[in-house]
Amino acid sequence: MEVNPPKQEHLLALKVMRLTKPTLFTNIPVTCEEKDLPGDLFNQLMRDDPSTVNGAEILMLGEMLTLPQNFGNIFLGETFSSYISVHNDSNQVVKDILVKADLQTSSQRLNLSASNAAVAELKPDCCIDDVIHHEVKEIGTHILVCAVSYTTQGGEKMYFRKFFKFQVLKPLDVKTKFYNAETDEVFLEAQIQNITTSPMFMEKVSLEPSIMYNVAELNSVNQAGECVTTFGSRAYLQPMDTRQYLYCLKPKKEFAEKAGIIKGVTVIGKLDIVWKTNLGERGRLQTSQLQRMAPGYGDVRLSLEAIPDTVNLEEPFHITCKITNCSSERTMDLVLEMCNTNSIHWCGISGRQLGKLHPSSSLCLALTLLSSVQGLQSISGLRLTDTFLKRTYEYDDIAQVCVVSSAIKVES
Repeated sequence: MEVNPPKQEHLLALKVMRLTKPTLFTNIPVTCEEKDLPGDLFNQLMRDDPSTVNGAEILMLGEMLTLPQNFGNIFLGETFSSYISVHNDSNQVVKDILVKADLQTSSQRLNLSASNAAVAELKPDCCIDDVIHHEVKEIGTHILVCAVSYTTQGGEKMYFRKFFKFQVLKPLDVKTKFYNAETDEVFLEAQIQNITTSPMFMEKVSLEPSIMYNVAELNSVNQAGECVTTFGSRAYLQPMDTRQYLYCLKPKKEFAEKAGIIKGVTVIGKLDIVWKTNLGERGRLQTSQLQRMAPGYGDVRLSLEAIPDTVNLEEPFHITCKITNCSSERTMDLVLEMCNTNSIHWCGISGRQLGKLHPSSSLCLALTLLSSVQGLQSISGLRLTDTFLKRTYEYDDIAQVCVVSSAIKVES
């Protein structure tokens, strides 16, 4: 019968502890009215309890700090910190001690050790300490692998390792929506939800635009010359609460002037989110590059550069149109036709030549019209014909104007 030799005990002991901030101690208040049987007994016990706040005993507040009792939750974007200690439990000197800490994720294995050099010797009751840090960038299962190798006095090489498994959770749920304006502006709405179990202090939520855009944040208002956030003085986000952030992106001049560039899928930028949780523990997330599908305008785009909001009935008013050749290869020879509607009447010559329009170039055109009907009227009836291809482009419902009686004075 084969007998396995007894397992040899190691001379060194390995201890690993996660480093986290302590939490404020909270107590559960137990109280009653004075006319009840216990009288003032419960209230007196809470007043004598050193963990309660003087004068606020019935509230779940505390002035004491509690050290973590378990590993706790780790969220994406936070910094994972751990204390590693190797202690010599034996009565002999150990030589050539090498401590190695690796973090295994679903996609990679990272070396977190501050130094890869071996310690020459470790005397009895002495220890080797190390603190490791890592910014968590993946969700899912993580395994901290701690390996220790050393040499005994007898020259025998020893090796052992321990595994510490933990889950990295998702702290925020981020949803984005894009809104395309006729003026080439893009509005981005970002909905950020706190899906943890504790409040968050939202330190910063910003949009880093791509090289094609400039960005303006629309999350504050000007009050008495001061910029005040629309979320109030407290920037806390309670568990499961959602906050909406709005940004306006405008194409840079060198890109806006070239109509053929902003087509198809374009990169908008990425969100940079920074928050703080318990006792100032910091977390940071950056989204991947946000993309949106640029609206298609066909071969020719007609947009409005200037138009009044309100006009007088049966009085001429002026608009400025911008016509852009969206083709990157073909020159167009355009003819403008203006067709009257039941309420909108164009002033000027219909069927006039606009001349040649080269690829990715634009021209501005001032037009005059009047309305014969009061109310909110839609501007329609513009036709552009490319004489080269004998193709006609129709533009209706370009914009709306409010038509009022001439007796009402329109403010300019």
